[in-house]
Amino acid sequence: MLTYLAPAKVNLVLEVLGKRDDGYHEIRSLVQTINLCDVLSFELADKNSFECIEPSLQTPDNLVVQAAELLREVSGCQRGAKIKLEKRIPWGAGLGGGSSDAAITLLALSRLWKLKLTTSKLVELAARLGSDVPFFIHGGMALIEGRGEKVTLLAASASSWFVLLLPPLPKLPRKTQQLYSRLKTKHFTGGRFVDKAVRAWSKDRRASSSLLFNVFDKVAFEAFPGLEEYWRSFEAVGAKGIHLVGSGPALFAMVDGEAEAGEMRRRLRQQGLEAYSVSAFGENVKIKSQRLK
Repeated sequence: MLTYLAPAKVNLVLEVLGKRDDGYHEIRSLVQTINLCDVLSFELADKNSFECIEPSLQTPDNLVVQAAELLREVSGCQRGAKIKLEKRIPWGAGLGGGSSDAAITLLALSRLWKLKLTTSKLVELAARLGSDVPFFIHGGMALIEGRGEKVTLLAASASSWFVLLLPPLPKLPRKTQQLYSRLKTKHFTGGRFVDKAVRAWSKDRRASSSLLFNVFDKVAFEAFPGLEEYWRSFEAVGAKGIHLVGSGPALFAMVDGEAEAGEMRRRLRQQGLEAYSVSAFGENVKIKSQRLK
């Protein structure tokens, strides 16, 4: 049996440059995996099966199932796997848990089935599953471009701490599409926010909170009715430089260290809010795999 951690992510910088001819949007984003992780286990079997502790996610549409079937189809492998997912990352919040699970499934099954696929081939397959999936083949810190399929790895981060706030808002159908549809030409940028952050990163591998940016912040209150109340609650406990995580509605703020992160999380939870203190996680998620006996 193989067990892997599938990390969530935060978009430290997320810019949309414009709309592409293929209907997608051209993005530039600085992305970091964090130590909030799902746990996936894989065991050889005659056919693929999938079990999740969250019943609503145990469907044929789950990206884990799609990744396993895609890999079997493309490789011609006659083996299967018994896959179990322990869901710890909140879903539908912008944290990329589903995409991370899919990428880890490709990595793990390639190893379990002894397919010996190259990283570039795994990235190619990942792009067929979703725009965020290729990044999670690598993990760590990366510059993401195109519609998400172009991944440039950056040096591992210095210690960075964040606080996440998960507003208890209704799930938004086709959320990412709705967020993109609300963007106007005035929201498109030329990549200057990413360029500035990458220059700063190259000096000391730190991303100052003043450099963070998410284009979806501009339409967040319109897209998520009620979000402003939780944004203000976050500010009230001392959070500065608050941004959406990806397409939201999760919010995050960078803090100075573990102690501050823990205290801010505690104060939010005292109000009955779902909050996490997290740190930057790993150059590459593959090193987190374990063989269980």
